[in-house]
Amino acid sequence: MLNIAEGSTGQTKAVFKLFLSYALRSAIEVVSCLFIARKRGYISDEKFKTLYDEYEALVKMITALKKSI
Repeated sequence: MLNIAEGSTGQTKAVFKLFLSYALRSAIEVVSCLFIARKRGYISDEKFKTLYDEYEALVKMITALKKSI
């Protein structure tokens, strides 16, 4: 979300799309952390699934926004 906020202020469309790409990469980094957290027992399988589903929805929204620009 921080990448999107930073890229949305006073930027060209091309630069904003670049920041959306950063946001997608950040989301992928978070998913890596989710897998590690589940493997180490920090979160349950149920919590992992909930968070992963939210990740998938967010990535779809960011991708759709990027395509609309």
